[in-house]
Amino acid sequence: MFMPQLCLVPRGGSVNQELFMSISMSSASLPVFQTALSNLKHLLAKGQAHAQAKKFDASVLAQYRLAPDMLPFTRQVLIACDAAKLCVARLSGLEAPKFDDTEATFDELMGRIQKTLDWLHTVPASALDGTEQKSITFPVGKDKTRTMAGEDYLKHWAIPNVYFHVTTAYAILRHNGVEIGKGDFLLGPNA
Repeated sequence: MFMPQLCLVPRGGSVNQELFMSISMSSASLPVFQTALSNLKHLLAKGQAHAQAKKFDASVLAQYRLAPDMLPFTRQVLIACDAAKLCVARLSGLEAPKFDDTEATFDELMGRIQKTLDWLHTVPASALDGTEQKSITFPVGKDKTRTMAGEDYLKHWAIPNVYFHVTTAYAILRHNGVEIGKGDFLLGPNA
């Protein structure tokens, strides 16, 4: 099994004093997805509070899209959740929960994020570790699939996909005047 190595050299230290730490598939996936989705939930809470403070229906934000050919805010949230859970399921061999994709309100969307987070917390690290070379085939569009090694799939497809949709949701809220910033995106409620 290939284990990527992170080289840590103490300040003022030399190469002879190197310490090596392994980065596992579980540590490269579960906490990354959990943080991104927790921060997304925080962004939604701020979006909902903004709508209440400005006295408009938050469903306006839920259906907003940045461009005519982009998916609306609601779909950005659902896809971020699905990308995280399906990645973990494909790598681990566990069955991901199935959701109806009927969430339309901010409360329902935050519930969807929480259900995804709850499932991610049940996945043992041992189910993911050692899947670096596992062959993962996944849909890309309506009629095509792609196959990648597990580590490549995680690093070059799944994580960027989650961040793409979280970032797009952030941009929609920010574009519509929700007072959020980089700290909210990176630190969530700890900003």
